[in-house]
Amino acid sequence: QVQLVESGGGLVQAGGSLRLSCAASVNIFSISTMNWYRQVPGKQRELVAAITRGGSTNYADSVKGRFTISRDIAKNTVYLQMNSLKPEDTAVYYCNADYIIKDYWGQGTQVTVSS
Repeated sequence: QVQLVESGGGLVQAGGSLRLSCAASVNIFSISTMNWYRQVPGKQRELVAAITRGGSTNYADSVKGRFTISRDIAKNTVYLQMNSLKPEDTAVYYCNADYIIKDYWGQGTQVTVSS
């Protein structure tokens, strides 16, 4: 069982930055992959960024060069640094963990980017 708690969302103007945090209840080095997804009403949840146990990262084309996923293993926390935010980045952002062939989700944090 893994509990994930996101924080750091909020309202920001276009061009601004936010950093999301996802604190896990287990050692994140034991988690195969940790991901950030986002969802807007009426659309499917979209994978934004991922980081593997080995530290490899992957990003959606829409955020490459603007978002950075990172982790602090000592704090069991994964981060999503979001720069140069655009109104189309507005969504609820969810942390996800692939742990022992099961998916776990956080409660989500709202990010709103005003134009």
